[in-house]
Amino acid sequence: MTQSVTLDALDRRLIHALQIDGRASFSRIATVLGVPERTVTRRYHRLRSTLVVRVVGLVDSRRIGMLDWFVRIDCTPDATDALTAALAQRDDTSWIAPLAGGTRLTCMIRTPASSTDSGRPLFDHLLRTPGVRDVEAGCVLRSVAGVGGWAGRTSALDASEQAALRSPAPDPPGAPEAPAEPSGWGEAEARLAGELARDGRADVVRLAAVTGWSASTVRRRVAGLRAAGVLHFEVNVDPSHFGFPLEALLWLEVAPAALVEVSQALSRHDAVAFAAVTTGRAAVFAMVQCRNTGALYDYLADELAALPGIGRMETALVQRRAKRAGPLLVPTMPERPERRGPGREQGR
Repeated sequence: MTQSVTLDALDRRLIHALQIDGRASFSRIATVLGVPERTVTRRYHRLRSTLVVRVVGLVDSRRIGMLDWFVRIDCTPDATDALTAALAQRDDTSWIAPLAGGTRLTCMIRTPASSTDSGRPLFDHLLRTPGVRDVEAGCVLRSVAGVGGWAGRTSALDASEQAALRSPAPDPPGAPEAPAEPSGWGEAEARLAGELARDGRADVVRLAAVTGWSASTVRRRVAGLRAAGVLHFEVNVDPSHFGFPLEALLWLEVAPAALVEVSQALSRHDAVAFAAVTTGRAAVFAMVQCRNTGALYDYLADELAALPGIGRMETALVQRRAKRAGPLLVPTMPERPERRGPGREQGR
């Protein structure tokens, strides 16, 4: 559980910078933000050590032969907490949330895509779990909103600052030019992804130890996976720190002819943190962040109601997030930032 904190303007600018490039060096971020590098380093380690902010490396499931499912589980009240805790320990689950009311929870589950029975062993296991009454799963066909970060945390930097962070980082003085390698996928890449899921800013020394590669190979492989769209970085931060404590999940039944228009509209809605087209009764699943129930009503009655082709809508309030993206971590004491010389970069 994250601590109660108030994010100031610099914190929000740092979070936006990390959303643009989760592995950007502190020196580069400091230059863009116009503050000393030691200030950026200290801010990040304070927020990271208390789990207020966390950079995680995420893999595009489709590009490595996997499928993502949004799963709704209906269970008895006495089984909800135990099932939530058990799912949270699994590496193949994320975005776990008991829903308000106490008898349902949702999560994302990743399964192999190698057969038509993809995920069946896990889903069968869930149905046999004591206290579970029903399981409904929708396979993610395409993410349509929120992939580059929720708008609530990506509005602190102006266009020129964003462009500066998106431009290629300069190589350290004297470093030979090393082109990115092709984006193959094997056991070493899986270990790399697992370590980056725990800490997206893990340095190359740690990544080299995990993979058995040299530091230069780590840099090339990370660059290659990012360039191919296999690997990207996300900032985990509770929206309540931005003043949006209310999270609602939406399941929308959308007419096929309106699917593209609805998807494109959701990608422009500030309240939508994430949305995807899925299989199942509801063609679109969305996560929405609001300041309060009144703001949620306004969104549903105004912006969402104006979209064509939505035949039926189901809404549920999230009670709490038991797990977001990446493995569960335990808060630690704030780290004392390591002193770095000019040009020395984190994670590069």
